[in-house]
Amino acid sequence: MADAKQQQAAAPTGVWKTIKPFVNGGASGMLATCVIQPIDMIKVKIQLGEGSAAQVAKTMYANEGLGSFYKGLSAGLLRQATYTTARLGSFRVLTNKAIEANDGKPLPLVQKAFIGLTAGAIGACVGSPADLALIRMQADSTLPAAQRRHYKNAFHALYRITADEGVLALWKGAGPTVVRAMSLNMGMLASYDQSVELFRDKLGAGEYQTVIGASAISGFCAAACSLPFDYVKTQIQKMQPDATGKYPYTGSLDCAMQTLKTGGPFKFYSGFPVYCVRIAPHVMVNAD
Repeated sequence: MADAKQQQAAAPTGVWKTIKPFVNGGASGMLATCVIQPIDMIKVKIQLGEGSAAQVAKTMYANEGLGSFYKGLSAGLLRQATYTTARLGSFRVLTNKAIEANDGKPLPLVQKAFIGLTAGAIGACVGSPADLALIRMQADSTLPAAQRRHYKNAFHALYRITADEGVLALWKGAGPTVVRAMSLNMGMLASYDQSVELFRDKLGAGEYQTVIGASAISGFCAAACSLPFDYVKTQIQKMQPDATGKYPYTGSLDCAMQTLKTGGPFKFYSGFPVYCVRIAPHVMVNAD
């Protein structure tokens, strides 16, 4: 009888231990989104050719007010509730399993990077519909008035996309989204853990200095790895057919080749400083 009670008491603990990385990942991602949504909005407009960060911010405030910086927030929160929950949760689960298999020893960088790639792909597949809704809501004001979609919120966007374009359209741009997430996750999570070991164990830095230093390095690495794929993803998810029904790009590769031809390799890094600032809060609040 006593053993049965002990097993019942231990069961919730076991369930919480399993879902904790996913809950913490989603909650921290949503918190970070509330902080960086204005920065993300500016980043998207820079990628769509609206000007520099200062020009974009000035124009947005003058034309639409302070609320324009939080356009698409509902989609951003939904994206974190799906994408980041799956990404960070699976990363921690896979990392813990790998450490157990490694007899509790720290994992080498290559193994961390592989786990980061896997977790990024899982998160992107789950979160791609919300990501599509976010980009379309953020880019709506850049379209001609007749082509604007006027989504009210994330769920209205998902409903309209499904009704107008079909269920599979929810995963439009999923290819570059997955590759972006894999590269970002590899650059962010692997370099963060490695940087923490450097600052804490080798340099003897305190907790605050370790988090700040590791976040700066991790944010730079993640941005450098993922921004080209993020640029292509934004172009694919935002594009509209012309009067003849033809899209500007036939796919991600065509978008990349046209961008390279017309703008050169540095075009993929449009808004790099803003993108680094955008990623840093995510790294800091997602730190364990």
